[in-house]
Amino acid sequence: MPGIKGHDYLKLCAELASCMSISIAAASKKIEIVAARKGAKDSDSMKQVAEEMLKEAKDLSDNEESSIVSQLDNLLEALAEEENFLVED
Repeated sequence: MPGIKGHDYLKLCAELASCMSISIAAASKKIEIVAARKGAKDSDSMKQVAEEMLKEAKDLSDNEESSIVSQLDNLLEALAEEENFLVED
């Protein structure tokens, strides 16, 4: 499927990529896959699929416990006993 070069579509891809913490190319590919499953072939239906996916991603990111960003923050938190740990060669 040839890529859509419309400004609005690329903006939706960028917003989706930001919400999901992935690259714009990966977000565009995800949209293309979902659109293919739904049978969307024209640019208007592709934009509609992208808008639906963006809305779903924003709804998920609003929930702090399941947010990708909050999960990453939790993983990067230092435990109290490991705060001053240094690796020496």
